[in-house]
Amino acid sequence: MVPKGFYIISNGDHYGGSKGKIIININDLTNSIHHKDSSRLNRCFGLDGMDGPNRTCINGHEIGTEFSDCWMAHAMVLEQTMQ
Repeated sequence: MVPKGFYIISNGDHYGGSKGKIIININDLTNSIHHKDSSRLNRCFGLDGMDGPNRTCINGHEIGTEFSDCWMAHAMVLEQTMQ
């Protein structure tokens, strides 16, 4: 959905609850892992993202939701953080 090396600010049209969040190409992710809570990792061939944030940094902090299942446009929606 987003070319590698670019990002968009979501208008909320593609992924529920994403309005105003940054969306990046999944291939631009570095130093992240799948969530340790397996209930967040529902899938067919990729992750469907329907059960909350499913990617964490290597220290375990939730960073966003990967949408990569076979029936959807692939992207990573980053969580907004408190400053």
